[in-house]
Amino acid sequence: MKNTLAKNAANGTSVEAVKDAFSGPIGVAISYGDPVSLAKKVLEFIKGNDKLKIKGGIIEGKACRAEDIKAISELPARETLLAMLIGAMQSPLSKLAAGLNATIARFAYALEALKNNKSSQ
Repeated sequence: MKNTLAKNAANGTSVEAVKDAFSGPIGVAISYGDPVSLAKKVLEFIKGNDKLKIKGGIIEGKACRAEDIKAISELPARETLLAMLIGAMQSPLSKLAAGLNATIARFAYALEALKNNKSSQ
């Protein structure tokens, strides 16, 4: 990609924050989905090519350095993170429900015992 073309295309977009990195040979990787999976794929491709380097990037509209992109690539996928969040949110609710159920069950057993005690007298 020509640097002049890339700089002109970046004007007025979120990519404008990193247009100074458009010098020398460059490549651009774009993802409309999970940024973590794109970062992983790009870094995996770079491992096989010593001449390629990450200068920076834009993730969700924010400029990132190469170190940031490497750190992001080590995160679990978006779906995994969402599943972990939902699991963490469900855990206290299920414990609360179990506690309430146990309290109601104890109350029911106490009433049954009281009923049996009165009927046997």
